[in-house]
Amino acid sequence: MIKLIILLMVILNYQIIFAQSGQKNSHSEEPLKCATCHSCEIPTKENPCLISCPREHMITMKFSAEEGPIVVTMDKMAEISNLYAPVIFSHKNHAEMSGMAGGCAMCHHYNPSGRVIPCSDCHEASRKREDISKPDLKGAYHRQCINCHRTWGGSVQCESCHVLNSELKSKTKSSGKKEVERVHPEIVEPKKLVYQTGYDDGKIVTFYHNEHVNLYDFKCSDCHKNETCSKCHSKETTMDQSLNLFEEKHKFCSSCHSVDENCEHCHKNGVLAPFNHKQRTGFQLSKYHQKLSCTQCHGTDKKFTVLNKECFSCHSDWKVGKFNHKITGLNLSENHVEQDCEMCHADNKFSQKPSCENCHEEDIVYPDYVPGEFVKTK
Repeated sequence: MIKLIILLMVILNYQIIFAQSGQKNSHSEEPLKCATCHSCEIPTKENPCLISCPREHMITMKFSAEEGPIVVTMDKMAEISNLYAPVIFSHKNHAEMSGMAGGCAMCHHYNPSGRVIPCSDCHEASRKREDISKPDLKGAYHRQCINCHRTWGGSVQCESCHVLNSELKSKTKSSGKKEVERVHPEIVEPKKLVYQTGYDDGKIVTFYHNEHVNLYDFKCSDCHKNETCSKCHSKETTMDQSLNLFEEKHKFCSSCHSVDENCEHCHKNGVLAPFNHKQRTGFQLSKYHQKLSCTQCHGTDKKFTVLNKECFSCHSDWKVGKFNHKITGLNLSENHVEQDCEMCHADNKFSQKPSCENCHEEDIVYPDYVPGEFVKTK
């Protein structure tokens, strides 16, 4: 029995030594399915077509750039390799611009409430991992950063993020301070954008940015969610050039507006005035309606539909004993307060002049005759 145990230990140690000696089968010769990690049939070094992490199934809490650190020292890989010094990552600079793309989830694709989870909690520093479908720490870092930096700068050099330990002493002491102070220049949100188009029936399109943000409650990511730093900084594509395509110009507007029909809704022969509910819809907002958000009446988020202008289409619960008529500026008298709404408002059309003919002779006409007294409203 003892001999058998010793034999098994020898075999086990031999397997461990053999595995670490580098004589194991190459990656392509292992019994693995390429589809586990790659989306194409023949992945190459130049085009590995790696499958993205299943981020849609992960929880991510949102934080503001001010809530996070200014810089993050990424030193996990430096502990393993003595080639490069720790990377000083300007977290605030990236976080300030993340709202234009995907927010915190761009990097922290798994970040439940409580604390921000570092990459090393899920991604192993060792390259010899059991689950090869999940990138190791080095792979996770590079896959996270390299795509944006490649499209932004055209190429990716190790020195753009890494400093060799051998060159670390030659760097000035102020470099770290500069990195801490580095923030993105303030982006001033435009109030109004006016576009000159080639559409003959209406060459001018006016876009009120402030209305979409303040009135319609749009977030940056609603329109800019697929944009990256390269949208503005790419050497090959500028913002103006990227907007030359019809699809590019209309793709965000079409999520709320029909761009195939009603072109005149946006295309005018002059600059469009700011939004006015009465002019645009034909319905004058009372002081009570002005206090409401758009969704409280239209019932949808951002894509608003035309409503029936009659009050009763929304206020079907206006019944005797449930409605305080005094808020309209007319406090009903005792012999009128118990009457059904339709006795004065024919067919429940409250926007029209009330009628007295159901109870009174023709000589009794509102407002010559007032069924109560007018009062001031707040």
